[in-house]
Amino acid sequence: MASNAIDQTRRMLSLVTYLRERPGAHVSDVARAFGITQDELISDLDVLPLCGTSFRGGDLLDIDTDGDRIWWHNPDDVAAPLRLAADEATALLVAARAVSTLPGLRESDRQALLRATAKLETAAGEAAGASARLSVTFESEGGVFADVDRAISERRRLWLRYYSPARDELTEREVDPIRLFAVGHTYMEAWCYLSEARRTFRLDRVAEIRIMDEASSPPEVELRDLSEGLVQPAAEDPEVVIEVGPGGRWVAEYYPHDSAEELPDGGLRITLRTPDPTSLRRLALRLGGDGHIVSPADLADSARQAARKALAAYDRHPEGPYDRQEQGR
Repeated sequence: MASNAIDQTRRMLSLVTYLRERPGAHVSDVARAFGITQDELISDLDVLPLCGTSFRGGDLLDIDTDGDRIWWHNPDDVAAPLRLAADEATALLVAARAVSTLPGLRESDRQALLRATAKLETAAGEAAGASARLSVTFESEGGVFADVDRAISERRRLWLRYYSPARDELTEREVDPIRLFAVGHTYMEAWCYLSEARRTFRLDRVAEIRIMDEASSPPEVELRDLSEGLVQPAAEDPEVVIEVGPGGRWVAEYYPHDSAEELPDGGLRITLRTPDPTSLRRLALRLGGDGHIVSPADLADSARQAARKALAAYDRHPEGPYDRQEQGR
């Protein structure tokens, strides 16, 4: 079963100690010792070099692997007792207090964090006083993350109101969460009872979330390898080219794409692949004057025809209720 974010953090902290004591350890042996797959271990090793004893970018863990063995090149450099500058201590204390207030955090983890915070306050001295005057409020995605993480830990089902940009609508659905992961944005992989299939949900598109009483029981599924990105179109999927103006640059954020070339007017020429190009007609209608489909030609023609039909419908009904209200004033 996929681990949640807190379990992964615990594992990575243990991994540092384990690797320090076993230079040149084999990937297969380490994965077996931690009860994870080799792909999960490699994913952890990709994160560790971003960690270290300084927020300023120095003293990072120099850990790498050739796919067979794991090498830590600077264990002695990061073994010295930690000395925090005032700004580093303040940042740590503010972050720790903020995380301890997250909804959905397991009580044992909250208490462990509070104990660590108290020790850090004692060591920080005057810096602790400065940090007490600062606070952090998490955006909605932080609350969603905490609820998903809790649901995974407690094996419970979730109810969501979720925004789908492809359909430009909010849907309500029940899901059994499988795992959390980050590829540019933070996502939840889950079994969706509305679609009756495995689906991926971006956390910042969750409008509302609720942990249900029902137990979560997703079917056994093979976890996808995300090392090459979230969306991995097949080579045979049709290629679609869309040009957007400055007002349509959001398309590059919401739609996975192969490339996004800058245009002289501040717009983008976006190339993407999809097994169902006709699903992009709705996107063309939403863009209006902010963009258009360039190719394939038949898709561009069908988008123009859909736009003409929409305009014709407005021509047949030139006055809506709002228009008549305005005229009566």
